Amino acid sequence: MPELVLGPLLRHVDAAAATVWVETSEPCTVRVRAGDACSEERTFTVHGHHYALIDVGVESPVAYEVELDDRRVWPADGLPPSVIRPLTRLDRLIFGSCRTSVPHEEPYVRTHGPDVLRAYGLRLMESPDERPDLILLLGDQVYADELTPDMKQFIAGRRDDGPEEVVDFEEYAELYRQAWSDPPVRWLLATVPSLMIFDDHDVRDDWNTSKAWREQMAEVPWWERRIVSALGSYYVYQHLGNLPPADRAADPVLAALRAGDGDEALDAFARRADREPDSVRWSYHRDLDGTRLIVLDSRSARVLEPGRRRMLDPGEWDWFDKHATGDFEHLLVGSSLPILLPAGIHHVESWNEAVCDGIWGRRAARLGERIRQFLDLEHWGAFRRSFEDLARVVLEVASGRRGRPPATVLLLSGDVHYSYMASVRRRGGGRVHQIVCSPIRNPLSRTLRFANIVASFGLAGVLGGVLARAGGLPRPPLRWRISKGPWFPNMMTAIDLAPGEAAVTWFTDTGDQDAVRIRPEPPAAPR
Repeated sequence: MPELVLGPLLRHVDAAAATVWVETSEPCTVRVRAGDACSEERTFTVHGHHYALIDVGVESPVAYEVELDDRRVWPADGLPPSVIRPLTRLDRLIFGSCRTSVPHEEPYVRTHGPDVLRAYGLRLMESPDERPDLILLLGDQVYADELTPDMKQFIAGRRDDGPEEVVDFEEYAELYRQAWSDPPVRWLLATVPSLMIFDDHDVRDDWNTSKAWREQMAEVPWWERRIVSALGSYYVYQHLGNLPPADRAADPVLAALRAGDGDEALDAFARRADREPDSVRWSYHRDLDGTRLIVLDSRSARVLEPGRRRMLDPGEWDWFDKHATGDFEHLLVGSSLPILLPAGIHHVESWNEAVCDGIWGRRAARLGERIRQFLDLEHWGAFRRSFEDLARVVLEVASGRRGRPPATVLLLSGDVHYSYMASVRRRGGGRVHQIVCSPIRNPLSRTLRFANIVASFGLAGVLGGVLARAGGLPRPPLRWRISKGPWFPNMMTAIDLAPGEAAVTWFTDTGDQDAVRIRPEPPAAPR
């Protein structure tokens, strides 16, 4: 008798249909009933695991049920019904990043703090009217290299060699199961549509930091299996649900999986995606009434050749450049890595890139590479040309050179394990802001919090400009300041969008941390 292993996850939703993702224990027919609408799909199999994505029609808010071979398995006992609401406009978005899956009791709460995603699920069960339109998870949904005790026990029970890290698809499947099985989290992801993108820990810490990093990892015996499994499992567990039904219908990889060529087809795709990043686009966008949301792959799409580093390869950049336009009330750009870091850190990263590229000779370049990897100097500032290109595009959008300027241009990011807002300084501006929210659950220790404050907001602020001038680097095309934060607790962030303005609220498991209302300033009066 088939059982529901994981899910349902409510993924792509629009005005007429909703996509429900499930993993089951055996091959079976999965049926979704939403009022009078009913759709079914046969599962496909990958490395012994069974999945289905079912598109069901919706016209108005309606509770749905999931059946496996005619037996109802969702809603689960003790949980409220999951209601699908057609998604036509984006009024409220919740986002965050960096969530580890340790247990929810002591001593783990003492070391890792409360799980804000879980707390938010419990909150919505009590107050369903607060339900957002969308949840955006900006990286590190799972930690393949920092394992929980349960995950270590699972690995020890199946192999006695290799690293104490996830290596193959079977272990990734268990990693996702542990991350998304807690009842409040499971209910939340079954009830609110979600979008996702990876960051490094979904694969491995510092993934694609540099060409030297890739060359070092290529020498590791288990790395080939790890990267193929990481990208293959990401495709199944995260990427497919980001796609609208028409794009999934045209996807040759999914067609091969459904035709029964699961293992070979997925592994070949994942291997090619790693070796030829421009062969796949993980980035995507959604248009919801007056809002455009662009989510960028700032990990896999990198060009790592010293002297020509780019955060996005040429094809990925052209795609972004095409979609970064005005004529929307709001433009949101999601990137797992912050685009606007504290300015001092940004300058240090740009200087380090220049040193690694050889401005002070080969010996300094080798030292710079060690510093780059040790200090994780790999954000947009460490890919300076991409940062400058993106900054110019953002300014063009905000100034009306790419259509009617949006009321807000919000850059959404995570990764750094503290939360803040950075605001662009420009005459008549107030439209462009970086909103960072990290972590959902994986806080820095007190020592590392202090070190980050000193390094990011103290020492780097003094040294950054000096090093940038010493390296002969041009001034960035925009200036910015930290206008809110930083905060270090586990938290998530709500973005409320309205005509002409946006409100941003950072919240923890116990309540709001801080909030700000963003209204564009009127243009300066002519003199």
